[in-house]
Amino acid sequence: MAESTTDKNKTQGASQPQQKKSGRSGGNRRPRQGQGRPAKKATPAQAAKAQEQAQAGAAKQPAQKQAPQKKQAAAAKQSAQGGQRRPSSRSRQPKKATPAQAAKTAAAAQSAALAPAAAPQEQPQAEGKKKTPFGGRKKSASGKKGGALPLRIVPLGGLHEVGKNCTAVEYGEDIVVIDCGLTFPDSDMPGVDIVIPDFTYLIENKKRIRGVVLTHGHEDHIGGLPYLLKEISVPLYGTRLTLGLVEGKLEEHRLLEKSKLNVVAAGDRVQLGRMQVEFIRVNHSIPGAVALAFHTPAGTLVHTGDFKIDYDPIDGEMIDLARFAELGKEGVTALLMDSTNAERPGMTASERSVGRSFENLFAKAGNRRIIIASFASNIHRIQQIIDTAHKFRRKVLVSGRSMENVTARAIELGYLKVPKGQLIELAEAGDYPPEKLVVITTGSQGEPMAALSRMANGTHRQLSVNSRDFIIISARPIPGNEKHVGNVVNALFKLGAEVIYESMYEVHVSGHACQGELKTILALTKPQYFMPVHGEYRHLIKNAGLGRSLGIPEKNIVISENGRVVEFGPRGVKKDELVTAGKVMVDGLGVGDVGSIVLRDRKRLSEDGLLTIVITIDSETGEVVAGPDIVTRGFVYVRESEQLIKEARAVVAKTLDKCLEREVNDWADLKLNIREALSMFLFQKTKRSPMILPIIMEV
Repeated sequence: MAESTTDKNKTQGASQPQQKKSGRSGGNRRPRQGQGRPAKKATPAQAAKAQEQAQAGAAKQPAQKQAPQKKQAAAAKQSAQGGQRRPSSRSRQPKKATPAQAAKTAAAAQSAALAPAAAPQEQPQAEGKKKTPFGGRKKSASGKKGGALPLRIVPLGGLHEVGKNCTAVEYGEDIVVIDCGLTFPDSDMPGVDIVIPDFTYLIENKKRIRGVVLTHGHEDHIGGLPYLLKEISVPLYGTRLTLGLVEGKLEEHRLLEKSKLNVVAAGDRVQLGRMQVEFIRVNHSIPGAVALAFHTPAGTLVHTGDFKIDYDPIDGEMIDLARFAELGKEGVTALLMDSTNAERPGMTASERSVGRSFENLFAKAGNRRIIIASFASNIHRIQQIIDTAHKFRRKVLVSGRSMENVTARAIELGYLKVPKGQLIELAEAGDYPPEKLVVITTGSQGEPMAALSRMANGTHRQLSVNSRDFIIISARPIPGNEKHVGNVVNALFKLGAEVIYESMYEVHVSGHACQGELKTILALTKPQYFMPVHGEYRHLIKNAGLGRSLGIPEKNIVISENGRVVEFGPRGVKKDELVTAGKVMVDGLGVGDVGSIVLRDRKRLSEDGLLTIVITIDSETGEVVAGPDIVTRGFVYVRESEQLIKEARAVVAKTLDKCLEREVNDWADLKLNIREALSMFLFQKTKRSPMILPIIMEV
């Protein structure tokens, strides 16, 4: 993962695309090649200790060691004066640390390094100037208005659904892919692990792809990357935390060494073919989220990514509304905007409001142990839990693999600030009384194998729940998970714990914009065309209505679907072309080998079970030597249904006799006759239709 060097002034190596600065952070260095394979991941507590040790070591370094940094700064300055700065790619990742180790290393680095000066906040132009109306944009700053070639949008995921976001932006022969996510299977996909977009179009056009730009590090935006990178080799661009999370995924799939990861920061611009991609800071439920502006000869396209407007963010990094306003004045050809909360009026509450609730609940917990379940990626939520625990003099431990991995990585990259000695190992939990502990865990969605679910079921090896536990579920159930969450809550109550969830206290806020924030972005950018994205069909329709309410003409609002190409050109909008797009199911190591027929069979097996008939036939005479024997699974219990099985055997025997009389010698026809006769009999007797599998053996 290449690292931005705005405040480090390091020299950079060469790479194919070029990256421009826009007064904020950017620039990259090329890391050394041939580094060793990353070591075993560390726990959060180990990561915190490692950061503390690094801090102590850095503080003791002599001043002479700073000389190379000055040379690097001079080289970086000379490079900046000579032309554009180039991002570099990274193929290997240093040793990972646990959250506790990362916290200690981060603390060390912070005391040794000089804090960079904050970049001045850009301000929108003074009020009173003439506004550019919707549909009447000015000439784009990136090229001639209405270039000869259209700007094409190819949605491959994320429309009419929430998840597996993936969109291709095209100009001429250049393609840039926005995000590459996954989604989780529906209830009618038994046995499927995850669902990813169909990459057929990208594979067919792989020579035209200049890169994949990532808006943030949530699974529905980065989870499909390993499967795409197994098919094509393209550079990735994202912020430090986003690529930090991507690295973990690529390591698991053994793809990290040959992947090209390029770190960008809000304000950076990267030239990818004839498109220049600008990264704009936004607020979301994970740090490092950005919106994207594509500057092309055909105009400027803005993609908001997932966002909200938080005027009091935990990390102090507020959405760059000034830049959205500037883009609106320069002229925005098309706006693609998050639709997740388009049905909700008003504004999304600040993440800081959850912190205030935590303080009240910690006081209410008294001398009980506090267990908090949350999304592993919500770093700001975890930061508030750590801060509140420190205030109440409680130690913090982390449980759950994804929580441990994300927390450790966030500490290593400096996104989580952990006081010295605050994080402890899970094995140390028994060394502290309940009133001195806070457990941060996975399982906020009732996932069967998550840590909280295992605590509720009594199968967690280190932690057990009792009446001295105060449990907070700091998340809203995703649609479809309500029953799973309810089951976990009921089990926790039965164990004597007190459980707090969203309907009782403000322990969760959304990371997506509501109607008030969506209107704000529409008003600032004043797009000529508006295309709602990231949401189910009803969300897209509601978002489109917001555009109409602000004066965008109906003909300039585009509701598309996955696979339907949208072209913004001199003659308006076209959406006639269709490309391959759909769902690819991943089951274990199999990618795409589970289709509709397999799912149909699995569903039938899960509903009515399986009945197998085994018959042995003499290969010379055609007479039945043994059987028919019947074996069932998930249909009936044989010992309690002996009469039914006896009658079923008789039906099979009768069918065999009829087939022999008609000289049916083809085994496929014989199996079909048996299946049809037995299926009709069983449905008459039981009103059930098990899967019937005849097996004929010759001797």
